[in-house]
Amino acid sequence: MSYTSADPGPPALRLASTGTLTYGLSVGEVLGVSTLNGARLIAGRTGLDRIVQRLNVMEVPDILSWVKPNELLLTTGYPLRNTPQSLDNLVADLDERGLAALAIKLGRYLDSLPAEMIAQADRRGFPLILLPNDVGFDDILNQVLTDILNRQAAVLARTEEVHRALVQIVLCGGGLQEVVDEVATLLDVAVVVLDGEQRVLAGAGPDEHVQAMRAFDAGRHAACGRGGCGIIGAHGTGDHLVVPVMAGGFDHGRIVAFTPAGTLRGTDLGILERAATVAALVVTKQQAVAAVESKYRADFLRDILAGRAGDDGRVIAHCDGFGWNLDRPVMVVVAELDGRPRGAPAAGADADGKGRGKGADADGGNRGRGAEERTAQERLAAAWTTAVRRHDRGAAVASFAHEVVAVVGADGFDSAELTAGPVQAMVKEASSIFAEHLPVRRTFSTGISRTVSSPAALPEAYEQAVKAVRVGRQLNGAGARAHFDQLGVYRLLSLVSDPEELHAFVRETLGDLAADDEPELVDLRRTLQVLLETNLNVAETARRLHFHYNTLRYRIGKLERMLGAFTEDAHLRLNLTLALHVLRMRGI
Repeated sequence: MSYTSADPGPPALRLASTGTLTYGLSVGEVLGVSTLNGARLIAGRTGLDRIVQRLNVMEVPDILSWVKPNELLLTTGYPLRNTPQSLDNLVADLDERGLAALAIKLGRYLDSLPAEMIAQADRRGFPLILLPNDVGFDDILNQVLTDILNRQAAVLARTEEVHRALVQIVLCGGGLQEVVDEVATLLDVAVVVLDGEQRVLAGAGPDEHVQAMRAFDAGRHAACGRGGCGIIGAHGTGDHLVVPVMAGGFDHGRIVAFTPAGTLRGTDLGILERAATVAALVVTKQQAVAAVESKYRADFLRDILAGRAGDDGRVIAHCDGFGWNLDRPVMVVVAELDGRPRGAPAAGADADGKGRGKGADADGGNRGRGAEERTAQERLAAAWTTAVRRHDRGAAVASFAHEVVAVVGADGFDSAELTAGPVQAMVKEASSIFAEHLPVRRTFSTGISRTVSSPAALPEAYEQAVKAVRVGRQLNGAGARAHFDQLGVYRLLSLVSDPEELHAFVRETLGDLAADDEPELVDLRRTLQVLLETNLNVAETARRLHFHYNTLRYRIGKLERMLGAFTEDAHLRLNLTLALHVLRMRGI
């Protein structure tokens, strides 16, 4: 049986409303104290593992308004002496309010308990305890409360000692591995830290136990509150406990303790909570270091792409320290999120909307972006990093403000082989990883440069990849993948920086055919396009459009009256072809 902090869970391991553990004695342990030597359990034996955290005495008939969860309720039956019929429903009412047990003295005010009350207590697993007449309530209160406080003090002292030991590990420079080693030793179980994708960050214990913890249903524990959750048996023990690793409001994964012997107890969850806190400190420290290293790498790659990193020998030597191999034929791949927020610069532009140029501050565009956009950009960077590393260990990859840039090896294939080449495989894998980890569907477009043979040529290759992203998206929409060599005439059209100039050219060249609001004109434009594609082959055009030959002749005449004698004027045909290409470029 599994439970989370939102669920009271099995009595042996209850969580308070704050999400932290509360400790006490089980009903079975309470019956073992010396003041209750003569007490007898008369019903509800299956509830002996319910936890007692406080005690209360029933002095009024409307006791339900005063009871609290996990209480042991003591009574002589005096408040119920005139209404014995109320006893039939009392067990159900107390059980629904989370009480641990009811202890009652008989003989003075009540001679016996109704059979239905006892049967109902057995059905619900709600313990009914018959108290001896010679024991005082004050003796029971004093001894049981003292035992509960002693138990809590012992548990808190142990968890505090563990916390100090774990913090000392971090202060001495230890990492996640040292933390899980210490916890595994203290609890004598296997311990593992998993990230959000169920990858093992650190583990201690036999390999088969570590793999078993990876196989636990992550979705079942996704709702684990701050206090964690686990699998607990009838005796307050279980085979595993799970606690989320939280820091700065972010969920960094889970820390899991496991033993096939099923000896983990509720008190062990407190130790695991402390370990999760320390693990969160380690994770945030590692992330801070990784962020600094990532920025340094990104800055150097930006310098390379801007042509200010030095000569080829210096660049190659410096990149070797990062594990990047640029001493080979390479190509630049740029991935950019689609659906850029309003006001954000396009690929190849700075945050102020001007051209990027060499040495531009690519980080400036982060200002003013929403949390959702930043998260999407981070996920895109993570997806591309993972995909690139799997296919090319020597590739350079870094995230800029609005794009992810990778410099990948191009050995053994050329641009004609891209559809089946390693770069295309990287794009597909990055798309798959990116789509898995975003709550809202987003896409990205990709641009690929020509192959270059030296770092000195990378700035030009970078500009090619940026242009391929922009033009590819204009041609094919979101999620486009374009190689610079495959852009053709669109490369030239993309050099026109003013979209209005292109719009004016289309209107002047196509006239009424430039509009999309009249179906007849759109159909005529389609006829013109096929005619130009077939080099004015009337028979082939009629076949493609499923027109009669004479119908097409009529349409050609109508087009020439609108546009001029394009069948005789090669320059006019060129202008018409370019105008139709411009219309195909989306986003202009």
